[in-house]
Amino acid sequence: MDVVVNAAMSVDGKLSTRRREQLKISGEADFDRVDRLRAAADAVMVGVGTVLADDPHLTLDDDDRRVHRLRNGRPGNPARVVADSRARTPADARILDDAAETHLLVTDAATESRREALAGAGEHVHVHPVDTDDSGHVDLTAGLAALESAGIDRLMVEGGGELLSSLFRAGLVDELSVYVGSLVVGGRDAPTLVDGDGFVEGFPRLDLRDVERLDDGVVLWYDAV
Repeated sequence: MDVVVNAAMSVDGKLSTRRREQLKISGEADFDRVDRLRAAADAVMVGVGTVLADDPHLTLDDDDRRVHRLRNGRPGNPARVVADSRARTPADARILDDAAETHLLVTDAATESRREALAGAGEHVHVHPVDTDDSGHVDLTAGLAALESAGIDRLMVEGGGELLSSLFRAGLVDELSVYVGSLVVGGRDAPTLVDGDGFVEGFPRLDLRDVERLDDGVVLWYDAV
């Protein structure tokens, strides 16, 4: 499976403010770039924190891209994936509607009633129980294997910082594209591109492949080393 991470951050590496409210960092040109990346993916993944904070839909904005996928024998929208250890995704979240398939990666920390509630939220919702990692979260190696068994070969990950931390720690990231907007957010408690405990050794290394000026910022394209 190819795992492609995409994010937008401020000059000082923040994804949002310390209040963890949605923050517009890029503009229309970058929104179109992200939509293009989604159209090329089999599925788009976020962590449950992003679902709780932003209630994203994670579908395509451009109708032509949706039609192109259908003409190529693919679903109009890529599938959606949530890493959700305790099954905290609300049953009425937009990500569970019938616009696309949705896969929820949960662990034994999720109660049976929560799993059943999510599984019953729609006919296109699939709940995958997987093992936990050392921190008690979804074991992403096992989770991605479950997704691959479901036919997902190219996975686009859109955050947040805790999920990206786990992916980098597990060595699962193949590519990273990050839009750096021309603003400073600040705040020691504001989420960053990669949160979690951080690294003190064995730092994940990236190879800068390209730089593109877009809107009032730049996109940095990296390959994992």
